[in-house]
Amino acid sequence: MGIRVLLAEDMHMVRGALVALLNLEDDIEVVAEVSDGGQIVPQALACTPDVAVIDIDLPGTDGLTAAAHLQKQLPECKAMILTSLGRPGTFRRAVSAGVRAFVLKDAPPQQLAQAIRRVQRGERVVDPELAMAAWDSGDNPLTDRETEVLRLAADGAEAAEIARQLFLSAGTVRNYLTSSVVKLGARNRLDAVRIAREAGWV
Repeated sequence: MGIRVLLAEDMHMVRGALVALLNLEDDIEVVAEVSDGGQIVPQALACTPDVAVIDIDLPGTDGLTAAAHLQKQLPECKAMILTSLGRPGTFRRAVSAGVRAFVLKDAPPQQLAQAIRRVQRGERVVDPELAMAAWDSGDNPLTDRETEVLRLAADGAEAAEIARQLFLSAGTVRNYLTSSVVKLGARNRLDAVRIAREAGWV
């Protein structure tokens, strides 16, 4: 019985290439492919894959959030994150989301297949350089709520819209944004978003 894989990647050429490469492996079968983070859980519930290979930067629901939802709703499906950016903060978020592997996109294709096999066996797979960078980096100074507010601001939402989504007052949202700017030593909200993104915190 082959390892059943769900692949989530929004770039069609990349997704097509990965599906073709993985299906060449005798023991791996791609049973579902999606381009939007919001499709991951419904597709996984429909076809029950063993492993979900998820691109971190997906439209709709981002890869890490989708991976966290997947772990809650289908814990037997092991999530792997595929990324072109090996940022320490992103790695830490992936670990807290229950992700079993963190693989860089520029790794050789055979490495991805091996990572899928290892994850299916219950192992964790992390790029060694990324693991060392995460070890050496500082912690995210933002609270969970500040991070959530800044993440929505990074997507272009205004204070009033963020307030509606999180059931907060607009004034409270502005306070969270101000405290984020101060904690990150940023010049303004946009600078705070840039700093947090570069660190992989949002």
